[in-house]
Amino acid sequence: IFIIITGHLGGSLTHGSDYLTSALANTEDTVVTAKNIPDIQEANVYADVVQPVLQTKCYTCHSAKKQKGGLRMDKADLFVKGGKDGAVFEAGRADESEMIKRLLLPREDEHHMPPKEKPQLNERQIALLHWWIEQGATFNKKVKELPQPEKIKPVLIALQSDHISNEIKALPPIPATAVEKADKKAIEALRDRGVVVMPVAQNSNYLMANFITAIHITDKDMQLLLPLKKQLVWLKIGNTAIRDSALAFIGQCTNLTVLQLNNTHITDKGLGALKALPNLQSLNLVGTPVTVKGVTALQPLKKLQTIYLYQTNVDKKDWIVLKKAFPKTIIDSGGYAIPFLATDTTIVKPHT
Repeated sequence: IFIIITGHLGGSLTHGSDYLTSALANTEDTVVTAKNIPDIQEANVYADVVQPVLQTKCYTCHSAKKQKGGLRMDKADLFVKGGKDGAVFEAGRADESEMIKRLLLPREDEHHMPPKEKPQLNERQIALLHWWIEQGATFNKKVKELPQPEKIKPVLIALQSDHISNEIKALPPIPATAVEKADKKAIEALRDRGVVVMPVAQNSNYLMANFITAIHITDKDMQLLLPLKKQLVWLKIGNTAIRDSALAFIGQCTNLTVLQLNNTHITDKGLGALKALPNLQSLNLVGTPVTVKGVTALQPLKKLQTIYLYQTNVDKKDWIVLKKAFPKTIIDSGGYAIPFLATDTTIVKPHT
């Protein structure tokens, strides 16, 4: 009897409380088939961008077979209506929307969504939902018809390029050594500035900080990272206005393995501070004014696996220099070619 009970509890923790009955349910769920997006600007913002996220992360609890909290999300009218407690989003006011608030709660919080035993949304998916609600939560417009702040542009482009590259790069590993829990007040200080802070894995004290929804961030704000320097391993601060002086603080977070500085104002002068990051494995410098001189100064970083240098001041002639300087590192120059798809339309016009 005890084996049956503990086995059931274990299955509930791993797969959710409905894991025994979900396969038997008579389902009429809306099924969304993810499709290639050769041009993200021509995509339908709800059907092609938002709904696939909802299906993979929300429909398990909020669709035809189950309406937790009286909420069904797989039909537009029911999604807008909300659940027992009312609407889950308020068009044009993402930060005040219950759905966004719950997504950003700590995973251990009982009100966090999805439940902690379910697959979680990543920061890119949260950013897309936030943007969609903030721009009016439309169901019938194309991406190009909505305002696109600088922070969301690379997220949208990623949807276009994910299927093109046909390659999924694994995130660098979490440090093997254990670390104590981070100071809650330090985490809240960052969250108050709009920064998404969450554990990198379940039951881990190591953290990821993402500035994708933060605004008006300054170099001085980087001081807020220092109380978390032991726990912080992934830092995503691209598309902010930070400059070289911010790197003096970032360079003190010596457990960092992933650092995204894309589309910021950092230069060769500031890159020197990153030599203090011995565990750094992935560095994104896309869209920055760095040159080959600043990048080669990072040679002491022996664990560096990938450097992203698209749209920088690194010239074509410099790639040979970089490959010699980093023989075991992938130097990503971007500029991927988009393949012709069978669904593309070719217009043939007569000669005039």
